[in-house]
Amino acid sequence: MIKAVRGTRDILPPASALWNHVEAATREVFRTFHYHEIRTPIFEETTLFARGVGEETDIVSKEMYTWEDRDGSSLTLRPENTASVIRAYIEHRLDQVPGLKKLYYIGPMFRRERPQKGRYRQFSQIGAEAIGSESPAVDAEVIELALEILVRCGVQRPKLLINSVGCPKCRPVFVEALREQLQSVKQTMCQDCQRRADTNALRVLDCKVPEDQNTIDSLPSILDHLCAGCAGHFETVKALLDARSIDYEIRSRLVRGLDYYTRTTFEVVHGALGAQNSVLGGGRYDGLAESLGSRVAAPGIGFSIGEDRLIMAVEEHTPAGTFAKLDVFLIAMGDAALGHAALLARDLRRSGVVVEVSSDHKVKRAMETANKLSARYALILGDNEIAAGTYALKTMASGEQRALTRDELFAALR
Repeated sequence: MIKAVRGTRDILPPASALWNHVEAATREVFRTFHYHEIRTPIFEETTLFARGVGEETDIVSKEMYTWEDRDGSSLTLRPENTASVIRAYIEHRLDQVPGLKKLYYIGPMFRRERPQKGRYRQFSQIGAEAIGSESPAVDAEVIELALEILVRCGVQRPKLLINSVGCPKCRPVFVEALREQLQSVKQTMCQDCQRRADTNALRVLDCKVPEDQNTIDSLPSILDHLCAGCAGHFETVKALLDARSIDYEIRSRLVRGLDYYTRTTFEVVHGALGAQNSVLGGGRYDGLAESLGSRVAAPGIGFSIGEDRLIMAVEEHTPAGTFAKLDVFLIAMGDAALGHAALLARDLRRSGVVVEVSSDHKVKRAMETANKLSARYALILGDNEIAAGTYALKTMASGEQRALTRDELFAALR
């Protein structure tokens, strides 16, 4: 038997109905914040991610799916989408479009991670990018947008963590202090941290190994090294979150896993996800466009939601079957009734009613199927009903059955 590749999965009904609900709710929130969808290819030139995400990140050095194309070029399945969005922004000269560019995406990403709860090698992300402004007001609104999506989808009590990782002016000073202190303690840390201490010291702060956390807590804090501009920017972001009554916790070790972040970084965690409890992460990336070849500055901020993990958080309070309801199971008794039933089903569906037409003409067996499908109503249609111009509508929960005219039927189901 051929099975799904390790780290991938099939999303089957009724779970797929919950995914559709989450994506519909998400699109509605994006609409009200005036964001517009962008769809980028699922593979790009490898150089895009090496330059954009960072060659020393775990994503680029360990996790990307990369291959040589027939023309000798190196291509990679996208491990994240911010770099792709910025590439599209530059390529299509979106800097010429007036106003802040507010873009969102929903789609698959690919990383060869060790599969674990809520993490897959093909996974889906919901993301947003606001490009064209350095204002801390944009940071606060993007964070508000991210939280609104989670709440609208049904996530209860999400917890917001925020930090500032400085800018090219002040961060090198902090990184040098960090690297200096790491030299005396790195031998007590995991192999990844020992390597990062020499190649990319900031990544040490992103370590998730429990045994390393006490050592990490003793390292210098970025918040003690911010320049006046970054410190003022962070204070304004916090003030704007306070004005929105958005609760947050400052985490000075929160640096995220990608090299392009500057200033504001944030994460949202949720208790239903266990030890790996992050459902959303994001931050500002003011120099990313220039590093990818833009001749025009394009400061931006964005986030991505792990949709697989979002679904897990929603399922804690909302079973998947909630969104896979069948309104009417239509039972046609006989060949003559079957043609009439097809037209009736068409008109009901056009009015928004979810209808399934039974393939079994025997009422008892059809009613058993209606029960198993959790239909709200069974609608029985035979020669007598057609002659009388009425329909027998049975409420499955109570067993009550009514004879209704066509107009009464549509009114009852509406």
